[in-house]
Amino acid sequence: MLKSIIAKKLGMTQVFDEKGNLIPVTVVEAGPCVITDIRTKEKNGYSAVQLGFINVEDKKLNKSQIGVFKSKNLPYKKILKEIKDNDIEAFTIGQEIKADIFKAGDYIDASGITKGKGFAGVIKRHNFGLQPRTHGQSDRTRARGSSGGQGPQRVLKGMRMSGHLGSEKVTVQKLLIVNVDADKNLIYIKGAIPSVTNGIVLINKTVKRIPVVEQVKAAPKKK
Repeated sequence: MLKSIIAKKLGMTQVFDEKGNLIPVTVVEAGPCVITDIRTKEKNGYSAVQLGFINVEDKKLNKSQIGVFKSKNLPYKKILKEIKDNDIEAFTIGQEIKADIFKAGDYIDASGITKGKGFAGVIKRHNFGLQPRTHGQSDRTRARGSSGGQGPQRVLKGMRMSGHLGSEKVTVQKLLIVNVDADKNLIYIKGAIPSVTNGIVLINKTVKRIPVVEQVKAAPKKK
């Protein structure tokens, strides 16, 4: 079964577990996604499933995109992402993928674009310290200081400087799913995930090995 889905980040809240412990969670609207295309090794050189998410009007698509959806008799989708999967025989074009592919206790990886913060100095961007505020150096308080010594006589690559902060693709691994509301396609994920409110996030089954101790803790109690 496909263990990936496109989701929209709704925001953060908090829930309580059976012992009364407060858990900060991020709520995402996961799907429903539609399989819009299937890539095969014979035709494309690799195996993958293309998912479509969020309905969109045809006037916001170009003619080639409209033709692809019309030829397959599919609704127009705003977001398209490919998920690599070797078991593509189990899927068909037009099939829906919903939030119920995950359950409470699963571990996932969340990938998204972080919040853009524009041009930032070294103090905000790299956590540099302030320079002395005395002896007439008040105008250099937030400056980064020297760019190098007398040896190379040039600025070395990779030095931490001022620049664009945020708006980068980030993946947070091994996040615990606290609850899944299959009726509303909502997934409650413990902790924070990258993306702004209403931003697009790709949810995948975690690639990291889950220790046995964590598997026991995450397993739901039998009634």
